[in-house]
Amino acid sequence: MGLHHRALQLIFPPQCLQCGVMVQDTGGLCGTCWRDTPFILGLACDLCGVPLPGLETEHTVHCDSCRDRQRPWVRGRSVMLYEGGARRLVLGLKHGDRLDLAPALANWMAQRAGPLITPNTLIAPVPSHWWRLLRRRYNQAAALGNAVAKRLDLPVCPDLLTRKRRTETQDGKSPDARFANVENAFVVTPRHKAALAGRDVLLIDDVMTSGATLDACTRVCLEAGAEQVSVMALARVKRDG
Repeated sequence: MGLHHRALQLIFPPQCLQCGVMVQDTGGLCGTCWRDTPFILGLACDLCGVPLPGLETEHTVHCDSCRDRQRPWVRGRSVMLYEGGARRLVLGLKHGDRLDLAPALANWMAQRAGPLITPNTLIAPVPSHWWRLLRRRYNQAAALGNAVAKRLDLPVCPDLLTRKRRTETQDGKSPDARFANVENAFVVTPRHKAALAGRDVLLIDDVMTSGATLDACTRVCLEAGAEQVSVMALARVKRDG
């Protein structure tokens, strides 16, 4: 730890990301908030990261949802279940102007991203529609993607994809309705098509529910010439709904 960083910690002691009480390290959680944040550990689906019953194994395992949907991406990971403290962190980043959360949350994502990374990986976030950007002022997936890329020292293309039409909110929709809602909603940004050819892409999003948005984004990347696509979400909704 550098002298400048130590001096800053004396003036501004590290605080828990959620409740604000003092903690030992910057970007950490206090004991109470840690216990309330359901990190995904142990056996998990290799395509979406949802936790599965049983002991960890060297064999690849998939959850029922991923077997039923035949995901177009090759591997996927999620850091937390979208409930309890994890849900509060995601909502703070997404709707609470808590961009200060992005480096710490991305650090957790980077720690889980190892199996998804190749020497040819390009990181790209799921895009927001321009109208939503006007209201929110930033794309939380891009904030996470930029921070993950920095942590892993990988190239990132924040506008690799464009959301060409404004979709309805996915909240409350069935899985089939979610897939229909985002069908043909994304395109590869024309100026990046050449750079995408032959690349391995790691798509970043804040929450995965049915996987419809990541599915649509994966397909346009593959159609534009990407070699393969992996996906990573900060939080996974345990059941489709």
